[in-house]
Amino acid sequence: MNVEEALQILDTVVFNKVNRHLKDVEIIILKGSWQGLNYDEIANNEGYTAKYLRQDVGFKLWKLLSEALGEEVNKTNFRAAVERSHLNNNNILQTELHQNISNPIKNEFLPEYPKGSVPLNSVFYIQRNLIEERCYDTILQAGSLIRIKAPNQMGKTSLLDRIIAHSNQQGYHTVRLNFLQAEATVFNDLDKFLRWFCAYVGHKLKLPSLLNESWDEYRGSIINCTTYFEDHILDNINNNLVLALDEVDKVFQYPEISQGFFAMLRSWHEEAKTIEIWEKLRLAVVHSTENYGSLDINQSPFNVGLVVELTEFTQEQIKVLAHNHQLDYNQNQLQQLMSLVGGHPYLIRLALYHLALGDITLENLLQNAPTNAGIYEEYLRRFLHTFKINPHLTQAFLEVVTAQKPVSVETISAYQLYSIGLVKRIGDKLTPSCQLYQQYFREHLQN
Repeated sequence: MNVEEALQILDTVVFNKVNRHLKDVEIIILKGSWQGLNYDEIANNEGYTAKYLRQDVGFKLWKLLSEALGEEVNKTNFRAAVERSHLNNNNILQTELHQNISNPIKNEFLPEYPKGSVPLNSVFYIQRNLIEERCYDTILQAGSLIRIKAPNQMGKTSLLDRIIAHSNQQGYHTVRLNFLQAEATVFNDLDKFLRWFCAYVGHKLKLPSLLNESWDEYRGSIINCTTYFEDHILDNINNNLVLALDEVDKVFQYPEISQGFFAMLRSWHEEAKTIEIWEKLRLAVVHSTENYGSLDINQSPFNVGLVVELTEFTQEQIKVLAHNHQLDYNQNQLQQLMSLVGGHPYLIRLALYHLALGDITLENLLQNAPTNAGIYEEYLRRFLHTFKINPHLTQAFLEVVTAQKPVSVETISAYQLYSIGLVKRIGDKLTPSCQLYQQYFREHLQN
């Protein structure tokens, strides 16, 4: 058995277990493990951090494969485990691998569990009027900058994926950088951060690293980074470069870094107006909050370029999404669901997923949703953990959910509540994003 055959088997058993295919980063770990590489070697080859691969992706992957294969699976024994499973269940696995031909039952509709970014070919991605088209047009413009802003789980990363895919179709180079994957030590100081930034982009473009030869401590970190991009990145690629920066909220937590870094990005955007080589660079920046800390807004990328603020789904969009889940709901039924969760993309999709499976009725879903017996229990409990370690945030949100009308709360707490999607802003005041939040947290935060 070779690695591709093993991956095909594992992809099948994972899909049958959790209704999704193996993720790219999971495949990277499996291929590296098959070759006998350790996490440090895999991370170095692929541009990830070893900690992220070992403690986050790897930990979840081995747990999932253990459940899917019915035995304890880890990095060292997974090769033997998949071969053993293949031998013991050859007929079953062959049926699963060829399900569309040999087993008509497998062709029955299966909804897609709403976790992470919506796949590019998914029928469950909802177009947001003209937003995608505007982004596609903008990214083709020399030196362009797109800023995607919305609370968590509103579809920012899914839109970014489509901008990247569109750029790839044009033959552009693309580098996606998720700041949540960066180790904490990267944020120790601006110089180290910018060296890591250059190294990451260069590695993804498969360019030689010349940081030690090019970095001059007397020039300053920002000049060094800018010069490196000009001389060793932009000058060494044969087409435009789309630099997609996801989860930049992480950088806001380090004012000594964010002030210089975002001012530098702004200057790069401005350079494209007069310097030809910078026309190659196109920026897409994704963030959840507007709490820019001590940033000078006139020296950052947050008041230029195309601003895309994702909003909730409309009833018409939810109707399309329900139809794609093969649910024939009338206007009254859709309104009942929206009265509970609004048009929040994730909450709507999770509801439609369970309704499409047929394991719950709309009436039961609405009744149990604000309780620990509902489908949102795991999702809501994550917020309880956040509140447990942030008492000031707890008090602020408790004021919001117990009020009879929109209320004002302290500015930083307001930004934090908005960034995690729990509140809507009405002028300078806040109100719960939906009835689900008001009912659940009014009960649990008071207790």
